[in-house]
Amino acid sequence: QVRIVESGGGLVQPGESRRLSCAASGSIFNILDMGWYRQPPGKQRELVATITKYDVTNYVDAVKGRFTISRDNAKKTLYLGMNSLKPEDTAVYYCYENIVLLNGDRGAYWGQGIQVTVSS
Repeated sequence: QVRIVESGGGLVQPGESRRLSCAASGSIFNILDMGWYRQPPGKQRELVATITKYDVTNYVDAVKGRFTISRDNAKKTLYLGMNSLKPEDTAVYYCYENIVLLNGDRGAYWGQGIQVTVSS
């Protein structure tokens, strides 16, 4: 009923920028809060940033001032702008969207994960 597709990952050099996208499609009535997690190599998945339905944002300290989470409700798309990337930002990035379906059901839907590698 719902499909989540991430895009924008890849190999970037330290100091460069990259924007990730997370697009939802399907039988969607409304999208509530959304966010991004990441899993560095050999480590546990960690929360990166969240955004509420009312555009209230929250960031983990490691990315404050460098990353920007945003949403386009008309496009049902979540974004993560990443500036001044560091090698320690290397990870698989996962998005989630808390979605209310047309039939009234609701749940968290996850992207497939996308690799971001920061290396010279």
